[in-house]
Amino acid sequence: MAKNKFTSFSPKQMKVLTWWLPEAERRYDGIICDGAVRSGKTLCMSVSFITWAMVNFSDTGFAVCGRTIASVRRNITSPVLPLLRSLGFDVTEKLSRNLVEISAFGHRNSFYIFGGRDESSASLIQGITLGGVMLDEVALMPRSFAEQALARCSLEGAKFWFNCNPEHPMHWFHEEWIKKAKEKNILYIHFVMRDNPSLSPATLERYERLYTGVFRERFILGRWVAARGCVYPMFSREKHVKDPPAECERYFISCDYGTVNPSSFGLWGFSCGRWYRIKEYYYDSRKTGERRTDGEHYEALCALAGEREIEAVIADPSAASFIECIRRHGRFRVIPAKNDVTDGIRRVQDALREEKILIGRECADTIREFGLYRWSEKAADDTVIKENDHAMDDIRYFVTEVVSKESCGGFFAVSVARNGQQSAMCN
Repeated sequence: MAKNKFTSFSPKQMKVLTWWLPEAERRYDGIICDGAVRSGKTLCMSVSFITWAMVNFSDTGFAVCGRTIASVRRNITSPVLPLLRSLGFDVTEKLSRNLVEISAFGHRNSFYIFGGRDESSASLIQGITLGGVMLDEVALMPRSFAEQALARCSLEGAKFWFNCNPEHPMHWFHEEWIKKAKEKNILYIHFVMRDNPSLSPATLERYERLYTGVFRERFILGRWVAARGCVYPMFSREKHVKDPPAECERYFISCDYGTVNPSSFGLWGFSCGRWYRIKEYYYDSRKTGERRTDGEHYEALCALAGEREIEAVIADPSAASFIECIRRHGRFRVIPAKNDVTDGIRRVQDALREEKILIGRECADTIREFGLYRWSEKAADDTVIKENDHAMDDIRYFVTEVVSKESCGGFFAVSVARNGQQSAMCN
């Protein structure tokens, strides 16, 4: 762990920490913090939320919600709970119950952890009565879950706490909460990276230099903008097209299956901390004039694997008959992929930026699609054009199921008052 670095709070961080105090200039019913990544808003809000709850309530339940329970633990409880203990809070974490119990200021309260991944998640939070809720990454949650969580806050003095990075400008949270913050009596604070005094000028410059396109506008500049242009502008032949090693430590195959549309299979090998797309099978029945059967595609899958030991085939989840064909033969373990397009694209973007995936020179159709894969300029939300996307889909499946799940490490920034001094911590 890097050595802690302390600097003074920024004005916006101080506003997040103090807006709920009795002497604050106005009594709001909640707070929204949005904007750039690494701006110090998440940890600052987490500390403020818990402190507010402990000062104002006792024997009360609160909810801390993220897109998943794992993301809440990564972004909030892992960095915040040790910090609270160091400040004298008595903290007990009950992992099996997704519960944190905290005692401070003569009060004891319960903080329940919820994941709001999809529409079905709304049922998880029904029936509970809350004194307040913090919705981290709220723009990644379905509206039904967020509204169900807010409806649970029926106690006198309950408040809402929202935190997110920007999405497209027609997103429900932008339309219903950010644009209507004044009407709903919500304090709205917009963050940019420079609002985190823990970031050095060199670090700020590096982030400005590294990212391009919609990612830069949303997550570096903190703007709610529509995706447009190339989906993967960071892809570079010079950086990402490399000859794979002769032998790799591990192997997977990813599959996007089509009957009329092309089928795209990629053979992946792991070597020296990177995944190489060694070679591919790309069959377009429109070009050949002949459709292939599941059995013929399976033969192509076997040819792609050769004599290698394949850990699993990551398959198009809609290709039920082909998945069953693979299973019947018994040679490969098959995993139906998760098909969250927007989230998967983010993961591929990260993998390309960090050069965790590289493309072999033989993979001509993948290289071609990287240059052609585009966002739709007609759609109101983040929608990709369903053309030149078959290798892009199988790569997305692979990165989501293998690369992202095996990645580790991270960064966080937190603001905390120590010994009467204002300070911020960067780790």
